[in-house]
Amino acid sequence: MFYVSEAFSAEEQAVLRRYFTNLDRPVFALVNLPEVVKGALFARYSRSSKSLRRLFLDEFVGELDMSGDLTVDATVGLARAEQLYDRVFNEYGDDSVAQLGGVHLACEQASNLLTKVLERGRLMAYLEQSTRYIAYNTRFANGHYRYHRDPAVLDSPLGARYVGDLDRLFDTYGQLLGPMQEWLTSAYPKGPGDSDFVYRQSIRAKAYDALRGILPAAALSNVGIYGTGQAYEALLLRMRAHALPEARSYAAMMLEELRKVIPSFLKRVDQPNRGVAWSAYQEANRGAMEDVADRLMAGEEPEPRPMVTLVDYDPEGEDKLVASMLYPYGHLPEDQVLARVRRLSVEEKMQVVRAYTGERSNRRHKPGRALERTGYRFDVLSDYGAFRDLQRHRLLTIEWQAL
Repeated sequence: MFYVSEAFSAEEQAVLRRYFTNLDRPVFALVNLPEVVKGALFARYSRSSKSLRRLFLDEFVGELDMSGDLTVDATVGLARAEQLYDRVFNEYGDDSVAQLGGVHLACEQASNLLTKVLERGRLMAYLEQSTRYIAYNTRFANGHYRYHRDPAVLDSPLGARYVGDLDRLFDTYGQLLGPMQEWLTSAYPKGPGDSDFVYRQSIRAKAYDALRGILPAAALSNVGIYGTGQAYEALLLRMRAHALPEARSYAAMMLEELRKVIPSFLKRVDQPNRGVAWSAYQEANRGAMEDVADRLMAGEEPEPRPMVTLVDYDPEGEDKLVASMLYPYGHLPEDQVLARVRRLSVEEKMQVVRAYTGERSNRRHKPGRALERTGYRFDVLSDYGAFRDLQRHRLLTIEWQAL
């Protein structure tokens, strides 16, 4: 795959070597940094157009006490960690121990298709560079716009058309940014209490939000991931079996960097009778499902539907929800609680709901798990921007079709 390497001075390289597992590839792990610094770096990452290593140099190095790290070189494999994890792994077992070692991993220059593969797992934390806050009219140092360039596509008869069409999309996006901000300025005048900085930021964000639908799914993004060894193993097994070539090649880079930090947790990934067999199982199932779906759905055309359809819900969902709210506060069997709830009046049920949810003064005041007792299934037809927002909510169960 084609990736752009960032240039750093000799002095910058000396600093970066202490904290990043490589200096020239798009995937790298963060080491030897306080957890709060790694978290802050990723938080800033999502709203910056800079790479993580450049962001670290520009905004974080000056705040760090690096005196104890002068002899560290994180780009060299950690043999001591290998020995330690092997001993613990062999003594205490695989999966439970693999839940206890975590890694902050930066994944840069990933297409929007790949970011959705990376963010598929529920057991990890992600921060993705946002097209809502970052302008995509800038180019790499080599003059290329920020979109994925698969060598197989570029070398094909469609290569020239691919580059020409995507360049025009990015040209159009860049040409519209100025006029869109001017229109938004007139449509949303600055309020008397707004600072100039906040107002300019809000106008820019509105413009980026309005125009990001022009950007193709090949547009590149940076993703910061935090996960345990077990979660990374599951992710890599899926990626190695994925139909997207970019996902498979990216998995190889991720595995190489993760093994510099948590080597033993990922030993099974490429063992023939373990990870290779597991990935082959997933790949075989995907192929079988594609074949059977093509055969059974042949000739069927999509029927007209609204953009959002409530496909399924539980008619007794509200009673079950109220019963779940009451259940922890009594000593009755659940079916008896549910039978009693069915006999309550609407007002009595509302009393339970009001008491359970309380006075919510902001969105972070969240009631308990009783709200998980019932479910609603929607079928949504959306543009890619709306899909990105929906896909982020990993507490939901989401399946999606190809673009």
